[in-house]
Amino acid sequence: MDANPILVEQTRGDWVENRHRGAFVVVDATGTIIATAGDIDRAIFPRSAIKSMQALAMVTSGAIDKFALTPEQLALSCASHQGEDFHVSGVTDFLSHIGLAPTDLECGAHAPTFGPARDALRARHAEPTALHNNCSGKHSGMLSVARALGVDTHDYVERDHPVQKAVRTAIETVTGTTLSVDRCGRDGCSIPTWAAPLRNFAQGFARMATGEGLPADMAGAAQRIFDAATAHPQLVAGTDHIDTLVMRAFKGRVMQKGGAEGVQCGAIRDKGWGYALKIDDGNMQASQLAIANLLLRFAGPDAEAAEVLHRFAGQKVKNVRKFEVGEMRPTSVLAG
Repeated sequence: MDANPILVEQTRGDWVENRHRGAFVVVDATGTIIATAGDIDRAIFPRSAIKSMQALAMVTSGAIDKFALTPEQLALSCASHQGEDFHVSGVTDFLSHIGLAPTDLECGAHAPTFGPARDALRARHAEPTALHNNCSGKHSGMLSVARALGVDTHDYVERDHPVQKAVRTAIETVTGTTLSVDRCGRDGCSIPTWAAPLRNFAQGFARMATGEGLPADMAGAAQRIFDAATAHPQLVAGTDHIDTLVMRAFKGRVMQKGGAEGVQCGAIRDKGWGYALKIDDGNMQASQLAIANLLLRFAGPDAEAAEVLHRFAGQKVKNVRKFEVGEMRPTSVLAG
């Protein structure tokens, strides 16, 4: 198997210190490739980059209509939030809205990923709870699926629970591929994560953007979920995060979501294109740089969006004294 191409380099002084290999693909809903590099048929774990696909189980289960879920709640269902106060209150209200409590969450607790929110929690001498977990919004959405199906919420994170079966079916429907138990792991928040080829995830996002090839109810739900996430990008990630900044700057034209270990996925909605990218060594900064360059190349950004993307498209490396000691930069592979 050939190695994937180098997408990003990091220098120190005038010497390349690190090289980050990876693969990416931009594709339309029919599977026609717009641009590609690397092995896009290698199965990868998408991690949190496909939370919007997982959220589709809320329509197939009837949860969206049963609980009259708001756009803000749908956005939180797609979120890898930073544990800011508005995220915590939003998830708390979401759980109350479906008749549950924070103790029903099975995602585990961790400190807020946003520094000021983490510092504020420590200043109060308070311990983080499951509400601060970046996946608590997604888990609230999954709990709404359990409630809509009328099944026990206990162990809803397990692969054989009806909730996860509904999530798996939704992912298979939009990606057009069968998810195999021999390529299934447990994600950081304890739900199953299924490996599949990069091209299938990209095509799934194109199909969600256009509705092409999807059942009518799922096509409508996909548009509703994308509309909610792009209208409330601060709920999907948070202050100064690339996902929030990009979706806000593109004003609904781009659905963007990162996942752990160097994964980036999304859709250029007005072109009907989906994209997926994976940095082999899992470096998140390299993945953000790479996706910023791809969006500059393919998404047709206006001046505001271009300014945001350029913040991530090439980055200076600084030491603790703020001396510039190198840079992280794209290779010619990303330039096309």
